[in-house]
Amino acid sequence: MTITSTPTFVRELPGADTPRWGYWIRFGESGIAPGEEGGILQSPGAWPEQAMPLGMWQGLPVAMAHESGEAGWPPARDWLARLPAAQGDLLATALQVNAWARDHRFCGRCGTPMQRLSHEFAMQCKACGHRSYPRISPCIITLVTHGRDLLLARNARFPARRYSTLAGFIEPGETAENAVRREVHEEVGVEIGRVSFFRSQSWPFPHSLMLGFFAEAASRRIRIDGVEIADAAWFTPRHLPELPPSHSISRQLIETHLSAVAMR
Repeated sequence: MTITSTPTFVRELPGADTPRWGYWIRFGESGIAPGEEGGILQSPGAWPEQAMPLGMWQGLPVAMAHESGEAGWPPARDWLARLPAAQGDLLATALQVNAWARDHRFCGRCGTPMQRLSHEFAMQCKACGHRSYPRISPCIITLVTHGRDLLLARNARFPARRYSTLAGFIEPGETAENAVRREVHEEVGVEIGRVSFFRSQSWPFPHSLMLGFFAEAASRRIRIDGVEIADAAWFTPRHLPELPPSHSISRQLIETHLSAVAMR
């Protein structure tokens, strides 16, 4: 007999008639409150009036609510770096729903205040019928390699010694693969040969979906754009700079390449 377990987080909104009760996440002005048993979840109880449902957590409704908060609450990036995967997915959902609700309070077509629908993530205008859904912005993030070596770059906003993979938004009408070739050429001047998909990662700052790729360089000549990219260089597996945090897809791309070349 096969026993199936209930997924920890399910993006299924509780019905409008469901009591406003269950788990919840406390959002402050600059951070998120620690849960009563670790993580970000408050123990089940009645939700504040302003709470927004997010789905179901271990069979119970889960929501998020804003308040003034406290200065010592860790910021969202710190939480994502240390939460287990299931709570990380929940936090990513909460962050993106929060940004959507904040930025779509009025109809983009006629300016009338929007109303949240209870059965899905949607805002609807009562005046003209326009409906708004949470925005998802697809981005490519790419590790460029040449044999065993890795091309890593430092964004002008990075800490002084940190280097990472290349990334950029997909433009209207563009495929993800073409975005890889364009972004790499624009940022570091390198022509790309074969491109292969790795995996994706939600990156809720504020609403990105990162599509990870490996790309093989056709040449090693680098010409940085001098705007977004402050520096770029080829690194060997034995001599690497400070890398991005382990929970990021950028670091996962790097670690996957390092593991592959170590086995050769």
